[in-house]
Amino acid sequence: CAFSTAAQQRSTGDECGPEDPSDEPKHSLSDCALEHKAIKLEEQVRDLTERYRKALADSENVRRRTQKFVEDAKLFGIQSFCRDLVEVADILEKTAESAAGQAEPSDPNPTLKKIYEGLSLIEAKLQSVFAKHGLQKMNPVGGRYDPYDHEIICHVPAEGMQPGTVALVTQDGYKLHGRTIRHALVGVAVEAQ
Repeated sequence: CAFSTAAQQRSTGDECGPEDPSDEPKHSLSDCALEHKAIKLEEQVRDLTERYRKALADSENVRRRTQKFVEDAKLFGIQSFCRDLVEVADILEKTAESAAGQAEPSDPNPTLKKIYEGLSLIEAKLQSVFAKHGLQKMNPVGGRYDPYDHEIICHVPAEGMQPGTVALVTQDGYKLHGRTIRHALVGVAVEAQ
């Protein structure tokens, strides 16, 4: 500010008389105040611009999360319905197995055989509808035990299997689009003692 005052004195020296020196410091003070105010305003603009960018990024993140939530709701909204249908599929499978055991090829009564064939067709159609909607039956026999997909109900002596592998399945597990909706009830192989 002092340098600008000296330069102003040289440039306006002819116009100012000796009786006007009091106007000179007042004019230079207002210039300093304006420069100080301009610096503060520039800092505020930078601060507000940074805040705006952060708010814009936050709103974009919220939009993405909301969109992901909506997509997940579309995919997994039928989860509880699928759990109920899986129980129906279990009953249908056991009924078909029972009918297959009762129907003998030499049996003169073809009714039981037709019932078995009908149940098998219904079961196949139900499994194709499951696959169409992303519901898959897990087949863990021979694979490693996974606590996210399986529930241990018993231990089986490992005869020809590595310990920790699934030796038997008592109830099938199901996944909906990769998410487990029902754990498979399994027996895990352990070392015989």
